[in-house]
Amino acid sequence: MSGPFAIRELVSEALEPHGIRVRGVVNFSCGERPLLADGVQARSVMLLGNVGGSIWPAFDRWRETHDGADPLDSWSKSLIRPVAQALEATAYFPSDPPWQPFQQWAMRAEGLKPSPLGILIHPQYGLWHGYRGALGFPFAIETERVLEPHACDDCRDKPCLTACPVGAISLSGFEVVPCRSHLESGIGQVGCMKTGCLARNACPVGASYRYGQEQLRFHMQALF
Repeated sequence: MSGPFAIRELVSEALEPHGIRVRGVVNFSCGERPLLADGVQARSVMLLGNVGGSIWPAFDRWRETHDGADPLDSWSKSLIRPVAQALEATAYFPSDPPWQPFQQWAMRAEGLKPSPLGILIHPQYGLWHGYRGALGFPFAIETERVLEPHACDDCRDKPCLTACPVGAISLSGFEVVPCRSHLESGIGQVGCMKTGCLARNACPVGASYRYGQEQLRFHMQALF
């Protein structure tokens, strides 16, 4: 097994060519650790994911020759599982039980907080990022995290609150029912379903990392 100091470099070397990046590390205290495959408690997890459309070129090429349900999950697993095996780590995925607290891990690893849409907002990438998996290790990994101010706190106009056609976004939370009804309507089909969530698109933070049109449509279609 490689030591903790080389882990980040090895993971990055294997996954960054596919657009999957190391997003952060969480080191655990006793009593809060997820279990590794051998039943031992993990000492750390390394979060893996995309920033902006970093994964799209590689994933789009892969899906030309692969069919089936949940293609993005299948593609992510096809890349992350071999890395986990090579490093004697345990792979965790948001789509697989036992459900791991990915959002809590992300908030601890990168100091993120939820936006009014419920998506964690990053000070650089805004709402245009995601987590494709994580690797668990039996040792701690050295890491440092710079605490950033919550991007929504510094946003005076909050255009996400007024961009939603059905008012599903508010400071008190995100309402699923009116959002879903709108997406199923004719207006929603030629609006949000085609060009992406209008409220998400309205957020000024990390606008340069906004997903391309094809990726936006893919993620919106995955909601159904």
